Amino acid sequence: MNETERRNLKIITDVCEAFNRHDAEAILAQFAEDGVWVTSRGTQPDGQTLHGRPAVAAMLKQRFSSIPDMAWEIHSHWVGGDRGCSEWTVTGTESNGNRLNWMGCDLWVLRADGMITRKDTYWKYAGGE
Repeated sequence: MNETERRNLKIITDVCEAFNRHDAEAILAQFAEDGVWVTSRGTQPDGQTLHGRPAVAAMLKQRFSSIPDMAWEIHSHWVGGDRGCSEWTVTGTESNGNRLNWMGCDLWVLRADGMITRKDTYWKYAGGE
């Protein structure tokens, strides 16, 4: 693993830890101003695409307030060049009472300066929507 890959691994590890702390500021500090987050839920086939820090900030606020016990157990992180992957299980309780217990992953793309330009989230779960 080269120096850039070690740095990128630390960045995605730190961001995942910030998600567990529900620390939106720490997450946003690593997103490029024009960064994109493609969520799992939304219109097919790609979910909802959030463009830019303000849109990502709004989603984080909504997510952390509507699922206050949301937590990720990280199974692994890996990087190759400017791309990375985080594998995890997320748990929590949605405002409608539905319990989350989903396996998933985030695919990351980072710029040369280490800022996140893309976070693409996938998850598996049982049941309906």
